[in-house]
This record gives sequence, C-alpha cells and structure tokens, in this order.
Amino acid sequence: MHKTSATLLIIDDDDVVRASLADYLEDSGFKVLQAGNGLQGLEIVRQDCPDLLICDLRMPQIDGLELIRRINDMGIEMPVIVVSGAGVMNDAVEALRLGAADYLIKPLEDLAMLEHSVRRALDRVRLRGENQRYREKLEAANRELQTSLHLLQEDQNAGRQVQMNMLPMTPWQDGDLEFSHQIIPSLYLSGDFVDYFRIDERRIGFYLADVSGHGASSAFVTVLLKFMTTRLLYEWRRNGSLPEFKPSDVLGHINRGLINCKLGKHVTMLGGVIDEQNGELTYSIGGHLPLPVLFENGQARYLEGRGLPVGLFDEAQYSNYQMPLPEAFSLTLLSDGVFDLLPGDSLKEKEQELPRLVIRAGGTLDGLRQVLGLANLGEMPDDIAVLVLNRNLP
Repeated sequence: MHKTSATLLIIDDDDVVRASLADYLEDSGFKVLQAGNGLQGLEIVRQDCPDLLICDLRMPQIDGLELIRRINDMGIEMPVIVVSGAGVMNDAVEALRLGAADYLIKPLEDLAMLEHSVRRALDRVRLRGENQRYREKLEAANRELQTSLHLLQEDQNAGRQVQMNMLPMTPWQDGDLEFSHQIIPSLYLSGDFVDYFRIDERRIGFYLADVSGHGASSAFVTVLLKFMTTRLLYEWRRNGSLPEFKPSDVLGHINRGLINCKLGKHVTMLGGVIDEQNGELTYSIGGHLPLPVLFENGQARYLEGRGLPVGLFDEAQYSNYQMPLPEAFSLTLLSDGVFDLLPGDSLKEKEQELPRLVIRAGGTLDGLRQVLGLANLGEMPDDIAVLVLNRNLP
C-alpha cells in the first residue's frame, strides 16, 4: 500500500458518502478529516491546514462554490477537488475558474478515480512548491551574483586606476626621441603593458609585455613587472654605478622572478635600450610576436631576433641584438592581439601585411589608429598594445 503523510479534508452533508470516501482514502494511506457542512469545514481548514480539500457543491449554510471563494479570500493555497451529483455544467466551469483542481461526478463507481485525482493534485502542489523554492533560490543567487559583480566592478575600477597610474605619459619627448602608446583591453583590466624611462644621462629603456591570460590576475603581473624593473634600476643606481643594463639581463631577472613567485603566469616581452651617445639600439626578445617593425625612408621591415617566453623555463637564456638607429625612423612594437585586426587567413599572411600597414600609417601611432581603426573597436578577443618610438619623422 502506498503510504503518504498528506492530510485530506472531506466536506459533504451526506454522512454515508462522506464515510465511504474517507474509509477508502484512509485505506490508501491518507490521513482524513471530515466535516458535515461548509462552516465546519472552514473551521477545520483554519485550525488543521489540511493538504487537500474534497467537497460537495450542494451543501447547507454555504455551498461548495462559496466555500472555495472563502478559502481563496483567506489566502490559503490548497487544491480542491469537487465531487458533486449536481451535474450542472455552469457549476463545473465556475468551480474550475475559482481554482478547483478537478471536478468529479457522483456517484463515483470507481473510487480509484478519486484517489488518482487526489494524488495528481498533490503532485502538482509538490511540483509548484519545488518550483517556487527553486525560483527563490535562483533569485537569491542572482542577488548574490549582482552583489559580487558590483564588488568585482569596484575592484576592477580600482585595479584599472592603479594600472593607468603605472603607465608612462603619452606622448613623451626626450631629446629628439618621442615615445607614444595605446592599450586597448579586451576585458576591463589588461594583461598588456608598456613602459619607457630614462636610465641615465645617455640611455633610455623601454619594453612592451603581453601577460598570458586576461583580467585581474594578468593585470597583477603587469604591476609585478613594473615593480621588478623599477627595483632593478634602483638597486643598480644605489650601488653607485650602472652596469651595461643589457635587455637580456633584465629579461633573465624577470624570468627568475616570475618563476619564483609561482603565479602560473608567463609573459612575452620586447625590451630595448637606446644609447644616445653612439646612436645604437640594443634589444632582446622573450618569445614575442610580432617582432618590432622598423620604418625608415618610406619602407618598413621586421627586426630580427628570437627567444623563449619569460617566466616558463628556469634555463631560459636571452640574447642581445644591436643595430645603429637611422637619423629619421620609427619603431613599432605591438602585442599579438593586433593579429585579430589584420587581413589574411594564416599567421604568415597577417605577418606579411603588418609592415605594409605601418607604411600606410607613416610609421606613427596616429596613423596606425586610423589604419587599424583603433578608435572604433568593439570588444576584442585579446588585448592590444601599441608602442611607437620615433625620431625626426615629419
């Protein structure tokens, strides 16, 4: 026999009918309460809060329809099954309109039909209750999510402000050299970073870095990069004399620092030092693409070089490349997010196109903004960083 903890209330002024229904439903495992009229039934509803009501339509004092109305007015959500011998269609329609779960006609030749109706109505109530609890949990989760998103937005705003404050002024003029940059984050915080600074009276350093991943964790590494390069320069100055400050040494220093921090992040980098006395550029590459593009006399070409990403391999070694700087030139450094803007189906085709775009841009950042449409970009799949240094360009 199927057991249930549901409590049913049967209201019928016919004692024989009421007793037979009650006996059958009790044998089916239900707890059954009985009332001989509507007013008595309402009192039981108030006191005992049964799970389901079975009532007749034609009863003294108040009929079944009025009984349903009063239960509705009390704000009690209870399934009601009408079992009536009246057989009037208007009554059945009105009972269902008022919210009755079912309407059965007396005499019930098979009481299993009533039991089936009861269980179906109780199942619907159970499902509605589960759905309501699910909606409440979902709404609570949405509220918590909105709160978390608001806090995340505040954190992102603060992080973005810190990151913006670390970036160098753009454009920056030092002697006949001009540096300018633009960073377009795919998320609110960028994993791309640029910096340029004077090392001493004759040398200027610069780099472009692209941290793996996106968001706050990648942006944190840009803060770490700024700290490590600044601290390294400070320590060397404090010792009274600056060494050669080779870019390969700086990349090696950052490589060891990132590995020791165990952040699970690596960086691709381009770092360079310009010696203004001898007009020479020394640069080093840490797994970065695209390579720097040199613009001179209306022509553009990639600089040579290669190297392992920074922060992945303990044994990584970085090489220095040297070249004399032309009297008038620009050098364009970009993060690999720019490949999403370039025409071509393959990486090789995109790499071939980049020097042509630099020529169309005249080797300037403003020209690249127009050629690449940087001012009108929507959400991009990757960060884009551009750093351009030039001398004596018209």
